[in-house]
Amino acid sequence: MPHLALYTFGVLKSPLVDPAPLTREFYDIGEAVYRKIGQHPGYLARAEAADGDRGALFEADWGAWGEFAVPTWYGKGHTVETTALAATLSLWTDLRPVFDAVYTGLHREALNRRYDWFERTGHPNYVFWWVSDGVIPTWRDGVSRLEHLHGQGSTPHAFTFHDSFASDGTPTRIKGIGPVNRSGAGGGSIP
Repeated sequence: MPHLALYTFGVLKSPLVDPAPLTREFYDIGEAVYRKIGQHPGYLARAEAADGDRGALFEADWGAWGEFAVPTWYGKGHTVETTALAATLSLWTDLRPVFDAVYTGLHREALNRRYDWFERTGHPNYVFWWVSDGVIPTWRDGVSRLEHLHGQGSTPHAFTFHDSFASDGTPTRIKGIGPVNRSGAGGGSIP
């Protein structure tokens, strides 16, 4: 059974090692969000660095998730002192569990504060794609899909909640979001 990969990427207003209150708040809520998301039904796994040092994203050992990579539009630093980004890479069973995890509870609270922490870049900040059972997506896969989404829009190769696709490539939607299919053909709804 295919799994849903999710890559998120955001450019932070200050480097990860910045001791300012907003950076600390971001980390404090982030750790709680990760714990909560990890317990959510439908969550399978996420990329975690073996050493877990703050800001050591590029030098970290990510195991099967591959070498850490960022989109071409990221123009800030790559060293521990200058890295100013937040990225996640995770696997899920389907779109509905991700939607429920993202738009409820602690993660929803964090989303409401995103402009306190993140710059507005004009680029997408997340992308979905389907992977075969047993496949672990890599950071490079995530970057490639996010850049594809930015250049081509939602396709079965790279999509969003609002313009989503089932694992067989057919358009789908989660009840309550996404375009309304007025023709009555295709689409379907995820309960």
